[in-house]
Amino acid sequence: MTKVIFFIIILFNLNVFNSSAGTLIVTPAESKNKYEKAYFAGGCFWCMEESFDKVKGVIKSISGYSGGHVKNPTYKQVIYKDTGHVEAIAVYYNPKLTSYEELLKVFWVNIDPFDANGQFCDKGKSYRSVAFYQNTKQRKLIESSISSIEKKFNKKKIVTLVWEF
Repeated sequence: MTKVIFFIIILFNLNVFNSSAGTLIVTPAESKNKYEKAYFAGGCFWCMEESFDKVKGVIKSISGYSGGHVKNPTYKQVIYKDTGHVEAIAVYYNPKLTSYEELLKVFWVNIDPFDANGQFCDKGKSYRSVAFYQNTKQRKLIESSISSIEKKFNKKKIVTLVWEF
């Protein structure tokens, strides 16, 4: 009997883990709220997820690849071939609890905006930092934050890419 219970507990835990990996699960109560998405790349996507998931108002962040020319690339394609993709995250957030501006602040303190070859120990094209924008307002916020950071660092050039999503 204890083996059956243990087996059920293991299956439940595996199912919970698998169902939440890479998928946004929204309960019926949450679905009444309108969530927004922001997209960032800053080296290892799992490290970026952890930083954003701690922010009040962030519902969930999901790892993936973005910015390239290969549809639905695999990890091996992104890392070993030139797909143009970077490791990125989609951040689902409640705009009543946090803002795109706040998410940008989290992004900037979790990357090295002066490193064009990747982030920290992750080097290569797929680990470059990118701030993605979905509209003119977001693009302007990114550009303004870049100017502000460059001023703080004596006009040292930010090499983080700014791409349309």
